[in-house]
Amino acid sequence: MTEDKNLTIGDIAEKLGVSKTTVSRAISGKGRIGDKTREKVLEYIEAHHYRPNVIAKGLAQSKTYNIGLAIPGDYNIIELPFFQSCMLGISKVASSMDYDVLISIVTAHDISRLQRAVINRKVDGMILTRTLLHDAPADYLKEAGIPFVTIGSLDDDSIVQIDNDHRSACMEMTKQLFAKGIEKIALIGGSREYVVNGNRLQGFLDAYERSGRTADEEHIYLDVEDAEGVERIVGEALQDGIECIVAMDDYLCGRVLTVLRHRKVNVPGQVKVVSFYDSSFLEDDIPSIRFDIEELGEMTCKTLLRMIEGEEVQTRTLLGYQLALCKIDN
Repeated sequence: MTEDKNLTIGDIAEKLGVSKTTVSRAISGKGRIGDKTREKVLEYIEAHHYRPNVIAKGLAQSKTYNIGLAIPGDYNIIELPFFQSCMLGISKVASSMDYDVLISIVTAHDISRLQRAVINRKVDGMILTRTLLHDAPADYLKEAGIPFVTIGSLDDDSIVQIDNDHRSACMEMTKQLFAKGIEKIALIGGSREYVVNGNRLQGFLDAYERSGRTADEEHIYLDVEDAEGVERIVGEALQDGIECIVAMDDYLCGRVLTVLRHRKVNVPGQVKVVSFYDSSFLEDDIPSIRFDIEELGEMTCKTLLRMIEGEEVQTRTLLGYQLALCKIDN
């Protein structure tokens, strides 16, 4: 039998000779109702391919059937593919479970939109797409008691976190550089406030420690966020005879490549360039670390939906990576 799109809970109740409350309880699985009655209602629903209206279903279960997605308002254009891929994975899973995604823009100093979504009970749970050392959004959601998951790591085992294994990936990439005979390396990274940058730095340092080497702190540059800073650092690196410049992300990597191109420095002939992150904005022949960001979004959404249903979930999940070592030997 085809689906009757006009069928309502009232129609089902009248047909079966029960109350609308009984039908609602059978659908939600909550409340006192006899097994035979529940079975009768569910059989009728299945036979008529009835799908409860999401709003009515939400009211019956005290749910909105919305999940919140917090996007940082200060992201740059180079980061856009990351958030797009994340949202695609999240939306696929959410849609399959009759959930919609409500986006809230947040910054380190303004979480008012996120707070409004929670206070007005617009969402059943929240996903944070960036983690900070001093994380106001995570602190607020934890205090509010709403289910939430972070894309990224935090030093708090009570918060559910899904992340790629940046530390291991960056350690392995750095060890590959050593294996190629590259010793004089400069590292350029962004804000120390972003947890991911700390993890990438730690992976870089882990490679030195495990290889019995000592990292040159004079050639580790952090909190680099503008073109002028990259210009200065690249100039110093070339003057000091650096063999390889490693950028913590593709934004900084792109800046480094632009400076070297303007200086007519051959890459990778004269200086090699490596990125600890890869995106569609990065040139294909630059050695980098590749992560499946859509999978990251899917896993995060699945975890959040399980939490909303009251299921136990793993506190910390690390996903894999792939090294792309194109032209590192040239």
